[in-house]
Amino acid sequence: MNGRGARKKGATGERELAALLQDQLGFVVKRNLGQARDGEDDITIAQFRIEVKRRERIEVDKWSEQVEACTQPGEVGVVAYRRNGQPWRVVLKLHDFLPLMRDALK
Repeated sequence: MNGRGARKKGATGERELAALLQDQLGFVVKRNLGQARDGEDDITIAQFRIEVKRRERIEVDKWSEQVEACTQPGEVGVVAYRRNGQPWRVVLKLHDFLPLMRDALK
């Protein structure tokens, strides 16, 4: 896929995930436009900084480093990705996941 096609697929993936999050969370979720130019994440919700990838070739370490580079103390870097015909998946650091799990177990 050429650069233009990859950017289009990426933007489509961002819109798709934003719509899914909006449906599930019950409030408007917007993409961070210009994030590629500014080195920021694709979607920000509260303390969650989400890097969205819609790719066939999975490069989780690279994507994790990308979102972690723009994550400030107290924020949670999340990679959300999807391959063709697959469900959305998320990746985050274990130390960010454990508090979420503790809260769910209360």
